[in-house]
Amino acid sequence: MVDTVIEQARVIDPETGLDEVLNIGIHRGRITHLTEAPLEARTRINATGLVACPGFVDLHSHAQDLTGLRLQALDGVTTALELEAGAGPVDAVYRQAADEGRPINYGYSASWAAARMAVLAGTPMAAHSVLNDLGNPFWQRRATQAEEARIAHIVESQLAEGAIGIGVLLGYCAGASTTEFRSMADLAHAHGMTTFTHIRELRAFNPAAAVDGVEELNRVALDSGAHLHCCHVNSTARSHIDAVADALCAARDKGAQLTTEAYPYATAMTPVGAPFLAPELLHDAGLDHRAIKDPATGRPMPDASTLRHLRQNSPETLVLFELFGDADTAGSELLERALFGDHTAIASDAMPTNVPPSAWPPSTAAPTHPRGAGTFSRTLRLFAGPTSRRTLPEVIARMTLIPADIAAASAPALRSKGRLQIGCDADITIFDPQAVADRASFAAPLRASTGITHVLVAGQRVVRDSELDTAALPGQPIRST
Repeated sequence: MVDTVIEQARVIDPETGLDEVLNIGIHRGRITHLTEAPLEARTRINATGLVACPGFVDLHSHAQDLTGLRLQALDGVTTALELEAGAGPVDAVYRQAADEGRPINYGYSASWAAARMAVLAGTPMAAHSVLNDLGNPFWQRRATQAEEARIAHIVESQLAEGAIGIGVLLGYCAGASTTEFRSMADLAHAHGMTTFTHIRELRAFNPAAAVDGVEELNRVALDSGAHLHCCHVNSTARSHIDAVADALCAARDKGAQLTTEAYPYATAMTPVGAPFLAPELLHDAGLDHRAIKDPATGRPMPDASTLRHLRQNSPETLVLFELFGDADTAGSELLERALFGDHTAIASDAMPTNVPPSAWPPSTAAPTHPRGAGTFSRTLRLFAGPTSRRTLPEVIARMTLIPADIAAASAPALRSKGRLQIGCDADITIFDPQAVADRASFAAPLRASTGITHVLVAGQRVVRDSELDTAALPGQPIRST
C-alpha cells in the first residue's frame, strides 16, 4: 500500500518523453509507481482529464515571504529559489525560513551585492536589505583590490554555509569591474557552481558604455570555464533578443557554459535608481519617461525631470518599466522568442508581496508585479493552448526539467526534481489544461491563478481542489550540500 495514488492522470515527464494516462503511487515523499494497474492507497486523488507533471521549479523568486510562496504554490510552483539577488547571512536566512515554515521548497544563492554593500558601506547583511538598497549609489563605486578580496571572502563563506551558487547583480553596479565579475566566476568554477547574473546594459541601449553586457558575460564564461546563467533575458535583451541569442549561441559553440531564463511579460519591475533607467539612456532603447509607471496607479512618469528627482531622492522606489514600448504584436513575438530560446527556463522574477501571512487571502490590490502570482499559468495559457505553436510537453520542460538541470550542479537535490519518475521526489503539479490561466494583472497583481487543481510537495498536498491549505508547510531547504 502506498500513501497516495493519483489516479488516471495524463502523466508528462519531460526527461523521458513519457506522456500517458497512468496512476502515480507516492510513498514517504517519493514516487514509487507509474502504472496502468490500480493501486491500494490511503489517499486517492482523482485526476481524470487532468495533467500531472513535475512541480514547477522557479530559479528567480524574490517572493520568499510566506504570502509570496503561497501564491506561487497556487501557480503550480513547488520549488522557488532566490538565486539572482541571493541572501545573507545564508545560514541565518535558512534557519528563519525553517522556523517559520514554508509551503514549497526554498533556497538562496550567496549574494555578491550584499557582500559588496557590507564591505563598501558597512551595511549589515540581512535578507531584506539587498533589494531595498539596489538603487542607492553608496555600494556602486569602484572597489579597491583589497575590497574585492574581502567581498570574495564573504561570498566564499556563504558558499560554505550551503548557498546555491553566486547571485551577481552586476547590472545595478556600474562601478564594478569586469575583473571583479571574473573573480566571482572563478570562485563559482572552483566550487563547481553557477553564477546567476543580472548582466549590464547592452551597448545598443547605452552606446557610451565601457563594456557590452552580453559580450562581457560571454568573455568571462569562456575565460573562466564557469557556468554563467543570464537572468531574465527578456528584460536584458528587450528588442535585441535575436542578437543576444545569436551571441550566446556563438559563445556556446566555442565552449562557454551559458544558460538563460525569461518571464512571460513585456513589463519589468525594478528600483527607479537602477542605472539603466537614467533618462538619457531611455532614448537609445526607443523609449522615454512614459515607459516608467507607478505600480500603485499605473500612471506613466509625467516627465524626465520628475524621473530624475525620484532617482535622486528615493532611488529604492519600485517602478514598472515597459520593455518593448506598447505591448503590440511585435513585442509579443519578441517575448516568445525570448521564452523559447536555446537553454532557456521560465522563471518569474517574483517580487516580495510585503503582505503578512495572517492576511490570507491577500487583497488583490498591491504595488507589485503580477508575475509573482501568474508566471507559470500564464505561460501555459499563452503557449500551450490549442492554437499555440508549442506543445504541452515542451512548455512543461521549460518550467521543470530545464531549470532543475540549470541549478543541479550547485544544488544536487534538484536532480530528483523537475522529473516525474520512479524514485524522484513527489513534487507534483496537477492542472486542468482547459482551465489553467493567470488572473493576476497590474491592477490586481496578487490574484491567484486558476486551473491548478492539486500541488504536492514531498507527497503532501499544499493545494487541494484548487484551494490552498494554509496549514500545509512541507517545503524543504535546498542547499548546495
